[in-house]
Parts: sequence; structure tokens; C-alpha cells
Amino acid sequence: MVELLNWLFGQYADYPTVFIALELIAVIFGVASVLLASKTNILVFPIGLVSTAIFVYLLWKWQLFGDMFINAYYTVMSLYGWINWSKNKKSHHSEVQQVDNVQIEHLHSDDIPILSALAAGTIAFVALVYYFRPVINNGFSFDGAVLGVHLFTWVDYTDMLTTALFLMAMWLMARRKIEHWLLWIVADAISVPLYFYKGLTFTALQYVVFTLIAIWAYYEWQRRYRLQPKAAYA
Repeated sequence: MVELLNWLFGQYADYPTVFIALELIAVIFGVASVLLASKTNILVFPIGLVSTAIFVYLLWKWQLFGDMFINAYYTVMSLYGWINWSKNKKSHHSEVQQVDNVQIEHLHSDDIPILSALAAGTIAFVALVYYFRPVINNGFSFDGAVLGVHLFTWVDYTDMLTTALFLMAMWLMARRKIEHWLLWIVADAISVPLYFYKGLTFTALQYVVFTLIAIWAYYEWQRRYRLQPKAAYA
């Protein structure tokens, strides 16, 4: 048992206490935001902003640039989603009721070209970041830096995939599309072993919770969609 705990959390022995505390806060707010999203509660965005902002800082410090880019994008898309969801709440008498009645939609054929462009652009950008990683790690100096695709690892390629999936999912979420949960499920499941490998145990456990919530939330959004007034489908 001791060996298992040491394997899971041993890397934190070298981390500053403030980093550990910030990661835990970001995880708590991240889980809370996903739970709010499953309930189509617009508070998902301000709560999520706290988590993504902290992770942007931590991931920059840990030089996990692909992950940092994901969270920076989340921050921007959270602001967009907050505005978009606010415009698409069903009108009710009380503000409390309004929060829980954001109108849900299914993926449309018009969304496919945007998703394809987003995926291609994301993969290209993250690949470029990893290509110049030796320069970035060298204080943004080319002196002595060795570049090349041959330096990419399986982690880098997995990062490109999950980054693309996460960015597409976040865009669909901001657009209130049910199918965004399917992308979250796949990307979250891949991220569990990936973050364990990177030594971020708390974040890996967060993605275990995310995967379970996303599976439940997909069916919950389907149920809510069926209960929407017919006019909401137009």
C-alpha cells in the first residue's frame, strides 16, 4: 500500500507546496464545472474559468505546453460560451429557473467544416510548439538547440490528439451541442494514463471523474433535449 501511494504521489515531494495547493484548487473547480455543465447550468463558465486560469499558470511552469494551450483556449471559449448560453436561456419568471434552462441542440452538418478546421489547426499548432520545444526550454534561444520531428515522443503525439479533441469538445459545448460529451468521454479517458505518466496524479484522478461524469451527462443532455418544448428544436 505504501509503495502504491509513493508511486502515485511520490513526485509531489519535490513540488513547492503552493503548486500542490493550486493543482488541488484547480481540480476541485474543474470537477464542479463539469457537474454544472451536465445540468446545463451557466455557472459552468465562471467556475471553469478559475480552474483553467490556474492550470495555464501551472502547466507553463511545468513546461507542458500542449496542455497549457488547451487551458488557455478553454479560458477564451468559456467567455464565449458564457455569452452564448446567456443568449439562449428559455424565458422564465425567476432567475434561478433561467440558469437551468439553456436550450440544447444536436450537431449539425454545418458544424463539420469548422470542427475539421479546428482539429487540423490545433494539431499543426501543437506540433509546431513541440518542434520548437528545445528552443523554448533553452530560454527561447536557438544556441545549441536541436530541432526535428524525430525528437517527438508518443506523449507528444497523444497530446496533439487529445488537444484537438478537447478543443472541438469545448467549441461544441459553447454552442450547446449534445455531441460534445462524446468527445469529452474519449479525450478524458485517454488523458487518465497520460497524466499519470506525466506525474500529475491529482489531475489524472480528475480525468477519471471527468470520464464518469461525461458518460452520465451525455444521457442527461439527451433526456433534457427530449423534454424541451417543440419550438426549441426549430
